[in-house]
Amino acid sequence: MANNVDVIIIGAGPGGIFCAYELMEKRPDLKVLMIEKGRSIEKRNCPKRVTKTCAGCKPCSITTGFAGAGAFSDGKLSLSPDVGGNLPEILGYDKATELIHESDEIYIKFGADKSVYGIDKEAEIREIRRKAINANLKLVECPIRHLGTEEGYKIYSKLQEHVLSKGVEILFNTMVTDIIVEDGVAIGVKTDKGEEYRAKEIVSAVGREGADWFKDKCEEIGIETKPGTVDVGVRVEVRDEVMQFLNENLYEAKLIYHTPTFDDKVRTFCTNPSGEVATEYYEGGLAVVNGHAYKGKEFKTNNTNFALLVSKNFTKPFKTPIEYGKKIAELSNMLCGGKILVQTYGDFRRGRRTTEERLCRNNLIPTLKDAVPGDLSLVFPHRIMVDLDEMIQALDKVTPGLASDETLLYGVEVKFYSNKVIVNKDFETSIKGLRAIGDGAGVTRGLQQASANGLSVARSIIKTLEA
Repeated sequence: MANNVDVIIIGAGPGGIFCAYELMEKRPDLKVLMIEKGRSIEKRNCPKRVTKTCAGCKPCSITTGFAGAGAFSDGKLSLSPDVGGNLPEILGYDKATELIHESDEIYIKFGADKSVYGIDKEAEIREIRRKAINANLKLVECPIRHLGTEEGYKIYSKLQEHVLSKGVEILFNTMVTDIIVEDGVAIGVKTDKGEEYRAKEIVSAVGREGADWFKDKCEEIGIETKPGTVDVGVRVEVRDEVMQFLNENLYEAKLIYHTPTFDDKVRTFCTNPSGEVATEYYEGGLAVVNGHAYKGKEFKTNNTNFALLVSKNFTKPFKTPIEYGKKIAELSNMLCGGKILVQTYGDFRRGRRTTEERLCRNNLIPTLKDAVPGDLSLVFPHRIMVDLDEMIQALDKVTPGLASDETLLYGVEVKFYSNKVIVNKDFETSIKGLRAIGDGAGVTRGLQQASANGLSVARSIIKTLEA
């Protein structure tokens, strides 16, 4: 027998959380069910934080569970619609701006630091912009609110407590296996526990970790999609002193470059001043690199890390951006025994493998202790190698010292964006009754726009239910 509710939300990441939050704020009488394959936030414990060795937990506590990958991310909220997704294209720039502001206020309500980086250093930012222009780099000015890895966890813990207290039912450790469609209308879901749930509205709010799953569902039930972007690259680590001017005045300098050789787009992403490089594990034990920065002084390091991502858009017949990114990451894992590869920039330019001996005499000490010295040229296509090298040379003109031989490059960093789901302004898919939001649908690419997306779809659902 099916269990009937008003709204089913698949995934308890930021998009799903803010959707549930808004539904209960506006319509507390609704029966809202969230289904999450991971654990509740208080049960999300990663053994590697203590042992420094991955225990292969299934599902991974870093990427799944309440708040998704956001729970243990650096927690940077981008307060500009120009960064983090496609909401302006779908809703219009002004509406996207309004929703980002509203979601930001909710984060503040639940304990986010009120400080915002990148709004009060006009002279300094002007100097950064001047240097960027001279290097043919575009500086995207985006105010940043930094939650911090440990503070973000606390904020999402409060949000979990809040939505549960408002009556939202959350099924943890539960996987949606099927979306039930009858006569072209989505009417419910089936889970791996053998249960069936039916609802008037279903929202797929899976994040990047669930993008592959949702891609398969799109193919199964005929949801219209188009090829998405593939973002693949490295995480760069330097001493704080190299990035000091950018860190102090912007916190996260978002710079975009179109490379002279191939005219490919390369961008900086997720800067972590005084942070540490980390490993994320996806389904099947796939290891990719990421980075964190904590608020507490006791957790600070002497290094800054950030991602350099090469964006590739393919044309037909290509339709598997996730698989492309995974294959590159799998190759790196194969060479490193399932760990992250690290190479000095000096060796990267000379086309030689970094060795333990050369890494040990490096002045720059890696913060990812189990990274394996290796050779990125055995992982990346030549084109991506050239793109990364040209971007690093350009960035050196903005923040001198970045192109030092001792700079560390960790691979592979991949952002698993699925084929973009075609949605209207209410985030309805081509299957009536099914809406798609967030990173897993190719709509957003970060915490803030995913959160804003959740607010937007909740309001669209309420309008539909009240019509």
